[in-house]
Amino acid sequence: MIGEVSIGGVYLPALLLLALAALVLTGLLTRFFSLVGVYRLVAYRPLVDLCLFMLLLGLLALLTMPLGIHP
Repeated sequence: MIGEVSIGGVYLPALLLLALAALVLTGLLTRFFSLVGVYRLVAYRPLVDLCLFMLLLGLLALLTMPLGIHP
């Protein structure tokens, strides 16, 4: 199991890189949801954003397991 990724000789935890990717995707989806008007249907927007981040992080972790990048 590979626990870290070397970028320019600096070892970073794989989970940190996946969390940064999930954060960027969450930001893009949040803007899209605002434009479409999805947030009018929810009661508490920060909770939806947190759940979206966690779902994306889990999805990225599952998708990167075949590549050998395990968090």
